Amino acid sequence: MNSLIYLAVIWACVFASTYLAAKTNLTSVLYFLAFGFVLGNIGVLPSVPTPFIQGFSDLAIILIMFALGFEEDSSNFVQSIKKSWGIALFGAIAPFYSAYYLSLQFWADTNIAIMCGLAMTATAVSLTMVSLKSEGLHNSRAATGIMTSAVLDDIASLALVAILVPLASGTDFTVQSVVIVLLKTVLFFAIVTYLGVWLFPKLPGPCFLKSDPILKKISNTLRTYGARDILCYNQGKDATLTVLLLGLLIGLLSHGFGFHPAIGAYMAGLILKEEYFDLRIDKISDCYKETKHVIDNVAFSWIGPVFFVTLGSQVIFEADILLSIIPETIILTLALFVAQVLSAGLAARFTAGMQWHESIMVGFGMLGRAELAFVVMNIGYIQNSILSQEAFYTLMGTAFFLNIAVPIAIRLWKPYFIGDKTLSFRIGMLAISLSNTKIQESGKSIDTNRLKQSSE
Repeated sequence: MNSLIYLAVIWACVFASTYLAAKTNLTSVLYFLAFGFVLGNIGVLPSVPTPFIQGFSDLAIILIMFALGFEEDSSNFVQSIKKSWGIALFGAIAPFYSAYYLSLQFWADTNIAIMCGLAMTATAVSLTMVSLKSEGLHNSRAATGIMTSAVLDDIASLALVAILVPLASGTDFTVQSVVIVLLKTVLFFAIVTYLGVWLFPKLPGPCFLKSDPILKKISNTLRTYGARDILCYNQGKDATLTVLLLGLLIGLLSHGFGFHPAIGAYMAGLILKEEYFDLRIDKISDCYKETKHVIDNVAFSWIGPVFFVTLGSQVIFEADILLSIIPETIILTLALFVAQVLSAGLAARFTAGMQWHESIMVGFGMLGRAELAFVVMNIGYIQNSILSQEAFYTLMGTAFFLNIAVPIAIRLWKPYFIGDKTLSFRIGMLAISLSNTKIQESGKSIDTNRLKQSSE
């Protein structure tokens, strides 16, 4: 019965957090953690979760990561890679190295530094997109660049977590162990790629299968049925169950390879495409939207948040530790702010061909750290005891301040982004304008970037 009481308290916290997030325009994840932290320290929630709550929390993070992957349009994602690869690459290297180097200086532990670097690499795209949408900028070219780059960073972060966490949590760092982990990682992602590229759409039959009647029959069956046929079963009424089962199975597969189940769940969501839900039946043509609505509701409204509240409840307040990490938190926050904005902004300008006002918005948009960052913290602190308490508190504080900076920075930069204000400076004979430039014609404001794009 106590576990059910704890669950009721957690859900009450989730409700309050959602309300406060809407009022303050901040991600609800911050409030989930804050409520868990407060209630865990005053004894309302246990610092060591009951088996029921722990199991609920494990399911929650699998659902969250599956929903995040399912949310991405893999087709648009692939098409945007050519333009956004530089933003993702340099926008990830700079914060990773900054967090790694500073953490190594703070605590002189390579494993802690690695986990800090991983935690501070992934971008909270949901927070950024909510902030951009509130300002009416979510359909801009900068928003598309942020979205694609953030997804690339998340995938890269998951791959690095899969490789580095087993090494950092072990005691034997032989060349053989490194090679084994790399091979397991490559094999796992090869299997997921095989599922997404060939098996789910409909597997083409290899020529060598034609020599055997049984294998030929299996081949023809695979050629005939794909993901759409499975999702169409029972007129799509079991589509939600089907995709959640898929996410759990691939999550278990990743666990079997020695990785966190959340990695597999995210990849399972990413390889599912909207066209798989085309049932060609008028009355249930919105099967994809209905399935996505249910998954989002489960992952972000009532099961998923349990993970974050539970994580917060396991952080026990110790005044001396909090006071001791104030300098580290300030230094890490400022360093990541500068490194992220400069690296992502310059990459957007010189590798993606964006204008300066767009590039700076991309830099601001890549500042957030939410779901995946806290997943990495949980793996490093709770599950594997790699992070020290001081490092964990520092990362939590840094993520908090970076998330607060996102909506503030976007709001302050908006007038320059849309061209209502100008910001320029001169270096010698070179004049550089960082804000949007507009041409006044017949009393109407015309965006020169749109003119350029339309002419192309």
